[in-house]
Amino acid sequence: MEVYDGTRKNEIFRKFGWKTPMLELVFDYKGEERRIFVKNESYNLTGSIKDRMAFYTLKKAYEKGEIKKGAPIVEATSGNTGIAFSAMGAILGHSVIIYMPDWMSEERKSLIRSFGAKIVLVSREEGGFLGSIEKTKEFAKNNPDTYLPSQFSNPYNSEAHYYGIGLEIVNEMKSLNLNIDGFVAGVGTGGTVMGIGQRIKENFPNAKISPLEPLNSPTLSTGYKVAKHRIEGISDEFIPDLVKLDKLDEVVSVDDGDAIVMAQKLAKCGLGVGISSGANFIGALMLQNKLGKDSVIVTVFPDDNKKYLSTDLMREVKIKEHFLSKDITLKGIKNVLR
Repeated sequence: MEVYDGTRKNEIFRKFGWKTPMLELVFDYKGEERRIFVKNESYNLTGSIKDRMAFYTLKKAYEKGEIKKGAPIVEATSGNTGIAFSAMGAILGHSVIIYMPDWMSEERKSLIRSFGAKIVLVSREEGGFLGSIEKTKEFAKNNPDTYLPSQFSNPYNSEAHYYGIGLEIVNEMKSLNLNIDGFVAGVGTGGTVMGIGQRIKENFPNAKISPLEPLNSPTLSTGYKVAKHRIEGISDEFIPDLVKLDKLDEVVSVDDGDAIVMAQKLAKCGLGVGISSGANFIGALMLQNKLGKDSVIVTVFPDDNKKYLSTDLMREVKIKEHFLSKDITLKGIKNVLR
């Protein structure tokens, strides 16, 4: 494959740029009609919101001379970020090494390998997520030319969402003559909720910005690792440096079973999304219940369902009494900007 550098890399960065669909989901909740607005991020390069961060991070690194020609890109990730950097690395001529917990879905691992990247799996005994981060630092120490995106602490992460999807959301909602009352997003690195949240707050000061965590593993609420959960991509056993809880509103906690059932319901309506998307929908409804049934709530669907075909997303989940999903009937999905 031809390796692009110099002005040709700049040409690539100029050509990369996208807007994802803004969807209006109309549904009944306990017999009452509601609507929630959603950015569908599966339309990005490799199918997730993390493409935005990977693209922006490498673009800034090139602009500031932080990455050398052919330098290996080494990152710790639960999956989507690794997939995104693997693809961008292949395009730009960099080898990519991904450290990730060994319990992530097989589809994630296969996609990373398909782009030519190397995976180093890290067990719980070796430290899981935190162990993965430490191993990237060890690699860089022994290989000085390594580029570490460091997604959990790199401000480029939240900047990517502030300048990209955050601006898109604000402009799209303004074009609909709607004021945003609330925004909800699950927290993995925190870049999504911090970047989008800042942009929304600047334009709609009264909007509530709620980070989301699994009810089964409430790391944001407790400050430390608590049990296991099934929502891959969020609550990675610690609170990342990017997350500033004092700049956010109330944490929303969603049962992973409720998230799975909601994602399954969305698929039955033709919208194949991942488990974290189901969680974000439930979290958005929780916030709407607090702010009023007619409040304008926005969230994101970070990726599609193809990375979860070997997980509990494809299995029957026992419905619990506190699940909101059992009282939701989807009525319509509309791309509001077409």
